[in-house]
Amino acid sequence: MLKDKIADVFNEPGCEKNQAKGAKERKKGCTKPLTPGAAAGGCAFDGAKIVLQPITDVAHLIHAPLACEGNSWDNRGAGSSGSDLWRRSFTTDLTELDVVMGQGERKLYRAVREIARTYAPPAIFVYSTCVTALIGDDIEAVCAKASETCGLPVIPVNAPGFVGSKNLGNKLAGEALLDHVIGTVEPDDVGPTDINILGEFNLAGEFWAVRPLFERLGIRIRACIPGDARYREVAAAHTARATMMECSTALINLARKMEERWGIPFFEGSFYGISDTSDALRQTARLLVGRGAPSDLLDRTEALIAEEEARAWARLEAFRPRLQGKRVLLNTGGVKSWSVVAALMEIGVEIVGTSVKKSTAEDKERIKQLLKDENHMFESMAPRDLYAKLASHEADIMLSGGRTQFIALKAKMPWLDINQERHVAYAGYDGMVELVRRIDLALSNPIWADLRDPAPWDAEGRLTEAGAAPRAEPGRDPAADPAFLAHHRRKFAGAGADDMAEC
Repeated sequence: MLKDKIADVFNEPGCEKNQAKGAKERKKGCTKPLTPGAAAGGCAFDGAKIVLQPITDVAHLIHAPLACEGNSWDNRGAGSSGSDLWRRSFTTDLTELDVVMGQGERKLYRAVREIARTYAPPAIFVYSTCVTALIGDDIEAVCAKASETCGLPVIPVNAPGFVGSKNLGNKLAGEALLDHVIGTVEPDDVGPTDINILGEFNLAGEFWAVRPLFERLGIRIRACIPGDARYREVAAAHTARATMMECSTALINLARKMEERWGIPFFEGSFYGISDTSDALRQTARLLVGRGAPSDLLDRTEALIAEEEARAWARLEAFRPRLQGKRVLLNTGGVKSWSVVAALMEIGVEIVGTSVKKSTAEDKERIKQLLKDENHMFESMAPRDLYAKLASHEADIMLSGGRTQFIALKAKMPWLDINQERHVAYAGYDGMVELVRRIDLALSNPIWADLRDPAPWDAEGRLTEAGAAPRAEPGRDPAADPAFLAHHRRKFAGAGADDMAEC
């Protein structure tokens, strides 16, 4: 039952808040009544789709009215090195007549059969939504029947939007992988240095900047979930020897249960910043050596880190004089709330504030250790407060998602996109250099000086162009400005009464 699955997801032993509870309180989980509208812009269905859609060779079928899917082409910046099937929109397009006449399940079965015949994907993921869950369509039964007749896995993803937030949908997607996908394929090339990476979405192709580092160490990435993943890779993820988890708020339940079922140890790391990238490589090597990988892997890892760090720092030195002491306001969440902080502090940038709205307790603890001050952390900040902080020049630049870019532009301050909509990769050693370069370009752009300069009439109360009309100083009565009055007396000399009234 969906209710039982949700309760199980909320009762997460890997969560620090649950670890601090007693046995009785832990059984209650973290469920609480939803605030009306709280899921707007990020419902459970949206969260499930975010986690699963980057599995690139799978057909993603939305069992819903058309509006739930609309258009999936380029709605996220995840990159694929293979099939583009994941970018196509598949929906059952339920109408009012379908709902009234109870045709939803039949229409779903026909849609699955058509996709299987036309595209022959290795699997089809079927997503329930608010409408189909409320009318009681049994997508599990339809998927089981379609899988039998079509000869391919048809995976039900039971995460209708009304059950909770986007983060809950992330976890329900992980549960769907555990229940129906992972462990269903047994590869014949299992090795001692196979790893999984969870919570890497390959935004702007970031994972492609990191994969070569592991390949140089002889480490094979069995499955990256979900960025640029293939169905068979995910299905064989249970054979890996270690797991790195990037986004614990999304997939900690998947990492923990894979450790319980298949004994795969995991750690949380980040590829944002030089130090964090190096730590991720070190921890991966330690876990693998502890599970039977060659012991010289640790030495080779340190040699690679030394080489890459020296090259990255040499490139970053050119930016240090211009960025030293610059103040950054970071309005994001999750792993970026601390990993980007650490990355920027490495080159002397000052962090005046960072959002922790989507961060875990562990994320917040890392931020406290980095900034040495809790006052720099905020759960959420209203747009007017963000504007006030920027307009008063408490920060030199804001790093955030596209939703808040216009606040920075209104305050005439530089802004840089670091969220999922971006088109530039910032992960790994090269990604850190690119992030710093982009910040430097934004700060040094001459447009900001032009925007902030006062208008000619604001400087001394009059225009400087020949023949142009002077204006009264702001807040001053025009009749008390001699230059203003003299200009208009000359203009209307000899004019009639109507013209004088206009003056």
